[in-house]
Amino acid sequence: MPRIGETNMDFPLMYRIQQRFNTVSIDDIGGAVRNEFSRLKAVEEKVRPGQAVAVAVGSRGIHSLQAIVATSLSCLQSMGLKPFVIPAMGSHGGATAEGQEKVLGALGISDDTVGVPVVSGMDVVPVGVLDSGAEVFVSKDAIEADHLVVINRVKPHTAFRSEVESGLCKMLVIGCGKQKGATIAHKFGLAESIIPAARLILQKVPVLCGLAIVENALGGTHTIRIALPDEFADVDRELLKEAWRLVSRIPLEDLDILIVDEMGKEISGAGMDPNVIGFWRREGGPRKPDYRTVIVLDLTPRSDGNATGIGLADLTTRRVMAKIDLQATYTNALTSGVLGSARLPIALEDDRAVLEAALNRFPDPKRVRMMRIVNTLYLETLWASEALLPELREKDNTVVSEKPLQFQFNDEGRLLRFLDERSPLQ
Repeated sequence: MPRIGETNMDFPLMYRIQQRFNTVSIDDIGGAVRNEFSRLKAVEEKVRPGQAVAVAVGSRGIHSLQAIVATSLSCLQSMGLKPFVIPAMGSHGGATAEGQEKVLGALGISDDTVGVPVVSGMDVVPVGVLDSGAEVFVSKDAIEADHLVVINRVKPHTAFRSEVESGLCKMLVIGCGKQKGATIAHKFGLAESIIPAARLILQKVPVLCGLAIVENALGGTHTIRIALPDEFADVDRELLKEAWRLVSRIPLEDLDILIVDEMGKEISGAGMDPNVIGFWRREGGPRKPDYRTVIVLDLTPRSDGNATGIGLADLTTRRVMAKIDLQATYTNALTSGVLGSARLPIALEDDRAVLEAALNRFPDPKRVRMMRIVNTLYLETLWASEALLPELREKDNTVVSEKPLQFQFNDEGRLLRFLDERSPLQ
């Protein structure tokens, strides 16, 4: 049976584009973490040898996460404390203890890799009510420990705009709130709830410190900062500005087609970062950037079937659909309240059929404004159709290869990497 939209299409030629970003990064991750923990003299009087400390680690794909966590645990042990790791990821992992432990294991965090127990549970304890009426919850494992330490990356959030977005405060409220706390915080509005809920938790829970991380445009570790409890909001504000300065973007804001080779939970909490492909696709608003057709070709193994964000795409493949765990995806979408993130796009037989269907909408496919990216996290190397080259050549931070590249497919209709030695596509 022929594929839907099958043609003898002559696909547009593509050209490799290299973007120049700020690539300053920390070489000695362990040394940087130890240096930050050496600043904890102010809290040493709060700790006693033998006390238990819960270290909250999330589901975000943080660069060198294992080294950051392992070194943090070592620093806490040197203070005479007995640390253990707790998953702090709201409803991720299908909102089950086993699923959240599995998510951490996929990120390299397990009893064996970091040398301390991973204690995974979904039970929460209420700690108070905000003026809005929102009840605030914290992980039972966290609140029953003598101390709590949170580790998180500071970055623009994928669903709201505020002075504090993803960071230490969000890790307390959403991550440590587990599914119940995350659901309520989303219901009452993250922008309005994050800071007051974090302040309430800091009053009720023995938080020792937080370790905030900022990454550069290539995903390298740019900044590591320790924060005392009363510094959480200020550090989040300061580092969010730095994260916005470093964030990577697609160099053009007007495209007919954007091909995304893979989406995944370790790439973005939204599967594909709306800050890259268009915030309007998730929350509405101005269509800037305006990528009119978004194609997604695969779901990463580390997503473990959680395809939250698939609703941001217009076209995908049956291969992606076969990988989706609807229970995990729907749980994540219902918790966040962004139901559109779990809507399903049109799924065609294979990559070739998807590209043909997208290009068939144009009188002359060779003149289409099209780009291909690996994912929304890796944007140093991307590929552009010939129609985009004049604009790209005018940009100071882009280098355009003059060598044309052709789309190629295997016998199953799967799009192959370009025959380009600098291509990260496999």
